[in-house]
Amino acid sequence: MKILFAAMSGVRVQDQELLAEGLTLPGFVERSEVIASLPSLGLLTLAGCTPEKHEKIYLDIPVIDEKSHWPKDVDLVVISSFTAQIYEAYEVAKFYRSKQIKVIMGGLHVSCLPEEALEYCDAVCVGEGETVWPQILADIETKTLKKVYRADDLYHFQDHIMPAFELLDPRKYNRLTIQTSRGCPHSCEFCAGSILLTTKYKQKPMEQVLAEVDRVLELWTHPFIEFADDNSFVNKKYWRQLLPELSKRNIRWFTEADIAIGEDKGLLDKLFQSGCKEVLIGLESPISAGLNGIEVRNNWKLKKFESYKQSIHNIQAAGIRVNACFIVGLDEHDHTIFDAIYAFAKETCVYDVQVTLPTPFPGTPFYQRLKNEDRLLEDKAWAKCTLFDILFEPKNFTVLDLRVGFRELVKKLYSEEFTAYRRQNFKKKLKAVTLQSESKLLN
Repeated sequence: MKILFAAMSGVRVQDQELLAEGLTLPGFVERSEVIASLPSLGLLTLAGCTPEKHEKIYLDIPVIDEKSHWPKDVDLVVISSFTAQIYEAYEVAKFYRSKQIKVIMGGLHVSCLPEEALEYCDAVCVGEGETVWPQILADIETKTLKKVYRADDLYHFQDHIMPAFELLDPRKYNRLTIQTSRGCPHSCEFCAGSILLTTKYKQKPMEQVLAEVDRVLELWTHPFIEFADDNSFVNKKYWRQLLPELSKRNIRWFTEADIAIGEDKGLLDKLFQSGCKEVLIGLESPISAGLNGIEVRNNWKLKKFESYKQSIHNIQAAGIRVNACFIVGLDEHDHTIFDAIYAFAKETCVYDVQVTLPTPFPGTPFYQRLKNEDRLLEDKAWAKCTLFDILFEPKNFTVLDLRVGFRELVKKLYSEEFTAYRRQNFKKKLKAVTLQSESKLLN
């Protein structure tokens, strides 16, 4: 068979006024470009699981009005999509099915709403696709394809197969993704990450991670790698063994973590030496209001709140940039949150800052709670699940007040002047720490 692996890759903000502002704000645009320029690791992994007898093609589809560029001479199409682009993904599915080409769909959204997706495709994969993909291919060949294939949390990284990185055109991406783990112990109410695919925290064997890094190095000169984990440093013993090996490979990399990494200065030094340039940390709120109840099982972030600023200082003093992420408009927030985020970013001089709106993704406890409370403004408005559009009735704002306040905050945070201020201060602090370290060595 000739198989097309198609990734929907063009999430677009629906708030036109915010979008217009964003076009002139480098920091805001930088983050959106990063998201858009990542390939689908899930599809590449399935392609890696596909026997060599099949021909494989990978395609990013940023917009659906480019049908003339889509391969037509294929036997099977496999589609993965963000929630915000799922309706466009359904259009792609309809296009290929109209040509009598079978379509399989999977990913987070489809795993949460398989019955919805089945209206547009021949079969869906629910959960982690690696375990069921061989059966799907076999059933297609024997013309016994089922409607639903459920992974049922059976996948173990020990069975991992190398993603088909060779299908990518390196000129189209600013970074490549590799996973070291799936899942997260914190279970945040709003999280639409891999925790929706697996109930367990899974760690990939070190030798497999290093093999993937080496494969990327074979294909690209000086790559920038994103370790695409929900929370990379849960198992610190694992990373203390992995980091020296990464150091030997002379790579630059980025990942997501929780604030606890700032409490381990020894590990921070090893991170810097291994080529870690930045960590993205979900702080969610610069004030304690908003953190209570943000996790389903515990109040871990609230308990860590008092350490936020010191941990950020420790991370950046080690030479690693912090991308501090905040959710604006949580139930305990009021109009003071806008100034609080700006003040926190100014005081800590975080190199990067990301602000988003609370977004009820399907399958999350947050979505279900808002639905139960009759607070959703539009149900199934998936195209607005962009992190920058308002989909529910806030508690302490009107929708208009939250929208306007968010826009004004975005303008302040991502202005050229404030972005330069934060980044210059980061560099000054780093230089001072470096000089201090050198002085200690001389004495």
